[in-house]
Amino acid sequence: MGDRANFVVVRESGEHELYLSRFGAVGIDLDLLAGPTAALTMVEALPTTDWWLDDVHCQGAALIDLGRKVLLLFAWEGSSTELRHRAATLELLQEAWPGWELRWLYDGNAEVRAYLGLDPAFVRDRDAATCHVMLLEPDDEELAEPEPMIAVLTVGSDQCFVASNANDHPVQEGPALLDRLADAPEHEVCRAAAQAGVHVDPVRRRVGWWTLGATAEAYEMAERWPGWTVEFWQDRWEEHIRAAADRFQPPTVEAELAREEVRAAAERHRR
Repeated sequence: MGDRANFVVVRESGEHELYLSRFGAVGIDLDLLAGPTAALTMVEALPTTDWWLDDVHCQGAALIDLGRKVLLLFAWEGSSTELRHRAATLELLQEAWPGWELRWLYDGNAEVRAYLGLDPAFVRDRDAATCHVMLLEPDDEELAEPEPMIAVLTVGSDQCFVASNANDHPVQEGPALLDRLADAPEHEVCRAAAQAGVHVDPVRRRVGWWTLGATAEAYEMAERWPGWTVEFWQDRWEEHIRAAADRFQPPTVEAELAREEVRAAAERHRR
């Protein structure tokens, strides 16, 4: 299958070129840490294409707007999608692209097309059904990983669940998610460094959710929760901590250590 990514270069004239990398999604953030000149050289070495990857198959993307000095990107995995390294990666990217505006694409490749004035619906897979997340037992081995691929789910002030983050975001299930949680294995607290999360307040009928990756139709999620107030926290996982009454307690992020680890990861990636 590969790790497919689209790259777009927008020239000073406003014209753009679309490129395809079949194995460039993993490490896309580390590649961009090399700065504008090296990134442009890397992208221009890829084959041009007219193939826009859809929500299902696009695992990463970046747009480099040379005229407006805007860098857009997203990835499904890598340093930028790890709670411990998220802030450090984005900070180092901003330092590597001085004078540029940096934006994360929470709606994936659809946002790239919207930026270009193209129809975002072109990359939607309207026939794909929402994949129910797999709910994990408290002793699941994934929870022991330093950067587990998990999403944390909390309900009210007293329930905590953990799901695999390998497929769709749990918020995409809508209120039906609560029915599935009725028989799900509960966790007293989630202390792992999750990549995504959702908090549901059934009494106030409010939902808050976040992700360090991208989720199709991220800004349209309220449509899946009719009658509920849905707040998208983007990558602000701290909002979940405040809402969940101590049910979500991820490890403390050591900022300078995280920066060192991202720099080291970038060095290894370039070899």
